[in-house]
Amino acid sequence: KPYECPECEKRFRSSSILIRHQQTHTEGRPYECPECGKRFRNSSHLIRHQWTHTGERPYECPKCRKRFNQSFALTRHQQ
Repeated sequence: KPYECPECEKRFRSSSILIRHQQTHTEGRPYECPECGKRFRNSSHLIRHQWTHTGERPYECPKCRKRFNQSFALTRHQQ
C-alpha cells in the first residue's frame, strides 16, 4: 500500500482512498502531545507519537531482534 496518511501513518492502496480517509482528521483533536504540541484525534495515536520522543520501540522481530516503533515497519521488515 504505497499511500500513507501523514497524520496517523495508516496506508492505502490508492490516493483517492487516502484523500477520503484524511477527511476524518479534520474533526476535533483533543489529545495534545505535551512535548511538542501536536494534536491527535484519539489517545492511541498520541501514545504512538510519543514514542518518537522517548525512543521506545515496542515491536520486535522474532528472528533478528531488530526493534521498531511502528507495527507496519515490523511487518515490512519481515516481508
